[in-house]
Amino acid sequence: MKISVENLGVLKKAEFELGDLTLILGHNNTGKTYATYALFGFLYRWHREHLLQVDLPGSTISALLSGGITRINVEPYVAIADKLIEEGCKTYTRQLYRIFASRQDLFKNTTFRLELDLEMVRTAARRAFKSNMRTDKDDLLTLSKNRGEMELVVTLLMGKETLPIEFIRHIISNGVIELLFSDALPRPFVASTQRTGAAIFRKELDFTRSRLLKELIQTDELDDPMELLFKSYQDYPLPVEANVEFIRRLETVAKEESFLVENHKDLINEFSDIVGGEYVAESNDTVYFKPAGRPLRLTMNESSSSVRSLLDIGFYLRHVAKPGDLLIVDEPELNLHPENQRRIARLFSRLVNLGIRVFVTTHSDYLAKELNLLIMLNQDKPYVKEIAEKEGYRTEELIAAERIRVYVAETALTNIGNNKRRSRHPTLVPARIDPELGIEARSFDDIINKMNEIQDAVLWGGEE
Repeated sequence: MKISVENLGVLKKAEFELGDLTLILGHNNTGKTYATYALFGFLYRWHREHLLQVDLPGSTISALLSGGITRINVEPYVAIADKLIEEGCKTYTRQLYRIFASRQDLFKNTTFRLELDLEMVRTAARRAFKSNMRTDKDDLLTLSKNRGEMELVVTLLMGKETLPIEFIRHIISNGVIELLFSDALPRPFVASTQRTGAAIFRKELDFTRSRLLKELIQTDELDDPMELLFKSYQDYPLPVEANVEFIRRLETVAKEESFLVENHKDLINEFSDIVGGEYVAESNDTVYFKPAGRPLRLTMNESSSSVRSLLDIGFYLRHVAKPGDLLIVDEPELNLHPENQRRIARLFSRLVNLGIRVFVTTHSDYLAKELNLLIMLNQDKPYVKEIAEKEGYRTEELIAAERIRVYVAETALTNIGNNKRRSRHPTLVPARIDPELGIEARSFDDIINKMNEIQDAVLWGGEE
């Protein structure tokens, strides 16, 4: 998956490809967050907001309403998959100001493009598929397809007078889109830089929302009192809103268990060791932290900043994570000791090897250099294997260079729009990754080298 943007915040023009593990480095205010938020917004909304839609022949709906069943050949939609994505990107671009909770005029010249591996779409079209649309009480209709076939069967389970035609059309369109693109467009989970504050004020968020709801229901001065309630969420960028909503629902989230708990409990234990204990959600709407080896239960207000900064990631890993997800973490190093920054890097690599993609923005040299080591140690050379074993690295933590994409947010030569003349603008520059030498991370190397030069000058400058 490749994303291209122009005139997005400080990024005048940038391209980045999503790897199994994607790392964006760079100084503050260089566009890392803009790129991250734009990617998350599209992946979050492509299905919810009907960004991608297919046109259905009138005969398809007529056959369903008259006979209770209709069949759709999905091959024509596979053939225009790139055009469906293109139109979806145009629709999404018009919504970007909402994603960033900003003024519409700031995005009037912005473009957002996403390119998919169309082979994934063709493969998905041949898989088995089944989807049920139902209310709390009744099944409405089903969509199903056998593996290897290209015919999607739609069956109406209620009387035709029960459902509006346009509603039926939307359901079927969404089913076709889900079949074609759900494998290529991963389900995103975001841990924004605001996660620490959300962890502290989660109870206050619940109280404020409940009080506002009560007041709005009682008022008769608004045509739609609920509109004001939901409008309050539009004051924050979508990733922050999604992050806050997840933290608000932790007690509900905790009722499920992820595949990691069922099949990879050692990874969950490793995370608990990093954070120094376990999170517990209780039925009284309270989340506690239990430090390892101590008979304590601490609220989030009483817990350390590192415990709060890892709260949502911990609940995601234990209760939500699924293979194929995209875990997006903005500055995972927040409040973490350098040793734990290294351990988080190793945990991310393990997640990638278990089928969860990871997208990270960071200022941490420790995290970047640890990922660098995981690449360099992934060799068959006997002495390299000996080093990995001696230093306590496990095979499941190592990662192949081709699975990683690294970009540095910096000013570089690029051309804008149709202008063939190149000039210097903020962009994302791909870093070279060598299987033996690792990541060329200039963003940090230059600074560290300069500090070493100053240190050497102080230590040895007085000698003749």
